[in-house]
Amino acid sequence: MSILAVDIGGTSVKYALWQAESLQNPGNFQTPDSWSALQEELLRVLGEQAKQSPEEIEAVTISVPGAVDSEAGVIGGYSAISYIHHFPFVTELEAALGKPVFIENDANCAGLAEAYYGAAKDAQSSVALIIGSGVGGAVILERQLIKGNSLFGGEFGYMLTEKGHTLSELASPVHAAKRYAKAMALAEAIDGQQLFALAEKGDERAQKEVAQIHHALAIGIYNICLVIDPEVVCIGGGISTRSDLLEPVKEQLAQLQAQQHSEDQVITVKICEFQNDANLVGAVANYHLRKDQ
Repeated sequence: MSILAVDIGGTSVKYALWQAESLQNPGNFQTPDSWSALQEELLRVLGEQAKQSPEEIEAVTISVPGAVDSEAGVIGGYSAISYIHHFPFVTELEAALGKPVFIENDANCAGLAEAYYGAAKDAQSSVALIIGSGVGGAVILERQLIKGNSLFGGEFGYMLTEKGHTLSELASPVHAAKRYAKAMALAEAIDGQQLFALAEKGDERAQKEVAQIHHALAIGIYNICLVIDPEVVCIGGGISTRSDLLEPVKEQLAQLQAQQHSEDQVITVKICEFQNDANLVGAVANYHLRKDQ
């Protein structure tokens, strides 16, 4: 069985062929400026991959930004790729490619990747928090993706935490780096990696921002687990590559549980196993979930 997996991002489109339970023949191209150009590029990629596949490619499964209605084949909401929203995306792409097309939100795909192939593959219930410029996520119950009535299931970044701030504002290294640059009156912006590097060098303001990230993540996870009580919580996104992330978050969680006398609740937090390939692998998992529906 061969499936073409695609991850459409704001700056680039990644793709790979799924064969023998693994991603093969990976590639990428710059995200086109128009819908017609995107269709042309995907048709080109499909043709190239078909030549390299010993089996016929039976479907194209895609990770996309936005509020995805998988059943209707429409991408709601907004993203950096304005032309993919609010029209029959799947119907038009199927006509262009001549293959069945499946779509799902990128954060949901990352959660599905962990639930079916990664850190939560042995669990019936799991939650994924994908941390970047904001905090996206996914909820998996009974090994099914829970998207909710308005497709907001797993949009943890909107969660209100301390003093009315959202989880995205407090737990995202991007936001933390902006706060640091403003507080220190820097002439140029810094990114999350630079913020952590400054903290490691002893910069007290940077250390304060990093501690805030850990604390906010712990609060978010604590609240999510009180509502959903999953077997596993997975943390993904660029920050998850840091070896020093997990222990401070666990320590903060333990303190919250002690304060609220909820120590009997078992909260298992893991780092996502898939990094750059998470959305591709999750798109494949989405295909398997939806193909027979």
